Amino acid sequence: MLRCLKRFDPIKLTIEMEKIVCRGLDRKYFRFRGARYYGGIATGDVVGCNLECVYCYVSYPRRNPRKAGKFYSWSDALKILLRIARQDRFEAVRLSGGEPTLCRKHVLKLLENMPEEKLFVLETNGILLGHDKKYVGEIGKYDNVIVRVSLKGCVKEEFSRITGAKPVFFNLQFKALENCLNQGVECFPALLLDVVDKSNLNLLKEKLDEIDKSLWIRMDFSEKLLLYKHVKERLRKAGFHY
Repeated sequence: MLRCLKRFDPIKLTIEMEKIVCRGLDRKYFRFRGARYYGGIATGDVVGCNLECVYCYVSYPRRNPRKAGKFYSWSDALKILLRIARQDRFEAVRLSGGEPTLCRKHVLKLLENMPEEKLFVLETNGILLGHDKKYVGEIGKYDNVIVRVSLKGCVKEEFSRITGAKPVFFNLQFKALENCLNQGVECFPALLLDVVDKSNLNLLKEKLDEIDKSLWIRMDFSEKLLLYKHVKERLRKAGFHY
């Protein structure tokens, strides 16, 4: 089992995790499914993340990235996603479960070969897109992609408590949004209200307004905490009251 100490460097963890879940143009998935979000979306749940969020609903694949799931080529993953979309009449596809921006070559091949009529929702914690604007530029070559940046807290201390990462990396989430806007990539932020101190929402709004005032207006607050048994245990150990 791959374990991460508190207050780690998520960029270093990315490198370590990609050695496990990426193999050339292939990457690990633990399932494919249809989901109700975005009006219905074909979803590939990936193995591997560069954060350790206390409320993460993924259990076995998160704790056992070497053992969980199996490798799929980009072409096989795309065929499965499009088959689900066709069967369920979905207009959108996404990667979820772990961190979709891991295995960059795999992601870009999916985008390159995604039918133009299908929307690709790139859900991310923003760490890699904030760290490397060139990656954002590569994503920006495609018109049928929208980036959803899931913010992990309202202030850096809360981010660190939720994710286990060093507080300084809090700013990469906002840099991801800024990079997207600067390179013409459609994007919006999202926040799980159930695990944040709502008295700090004004500070979060100010930080987003410094980038672009439209971001707060476009904020997605729809995500709900999934209180599985293992989620409750992790939250309680981290000092959250559930």
